[in-house]
Amino acid sequence: MGSTDIIRRRVLENFTMPTELNLPTVLLTLGLAFVLGLFIVLIYRLTFSGVIFNRAFSTALVMLTMVTAMVIMPIATNLLVALGMVGALSIVRFRTAIKDPLDTIFMFWAIAAGIVLGARMFSVAAVASAFIGVVLLIWNLFKSKKHFPFMLVLRFEEGCKKEVQALLRKMPPGRLKSKIVSEGIVELNIEMNIRENEAGMIDSFSTIPGVLSAALISYKGDVVA
Repeated sequence: MGSTDIIRRRVLENFTMPTELNLPTVLLTLGLAFVLGLFIVLIYRLTFSGVIFNRAFSTALVMLTMVTAMVIMPIATNLLVALGMVGALSIVRFRTAIKDPLDTIFMFWAIAAGIVLGARMFSVAAVASAFIGVVLLIWNLFKSKKHFPFMLVLRFEEGCKKEVQALLRKMPPGRLKSKIVSEGIVELNIEMNIRENEAGMIDSFSTIPGVLSAALISYKGDVVA
């Protein structure tokens, strides 16, 4: 017996074959994947901080959990299918751009949940997903109490410069990012860390004669004006 035969025999001996797939098992696995996918979408929606909630992405999370479970089920029961699936998936390339790193985490969570469910480790998938969901909710709760970076964009005439500076001193400390002066018009871009409920403070600039515009812009993966 050659070394190749010995290795092949070792692999086959160590490859544990779970129970054969049947219709009730498949339906149970896919049903749990659907429920767990909905749970992931619920956590995603509760912790979402962008501008527009993308329903297509939430649908993709549910389908990603189910499709991954579907792929893993035959892999877990047949070594030849597992090897063939690895070869087939190695040529697949996904080039969809994900802007928010947190969205990537949710996609990886959906894939991991599908893998665990496909391997029929139902309790592991349920407990781990519940724990991850609680951690994300607690993290989002503490994050909502912190200050967020805002960019204050002011355009005003040079004649009201003193009034603008006096009002800026009453606002939270900021850092000047840029200053543009053109034909008597001054444009300031100031970075500030303020709470979302303090955004109404910029309304005071509208009471100063000579202020052309005042905008407060926040960046949290998407631009919110």
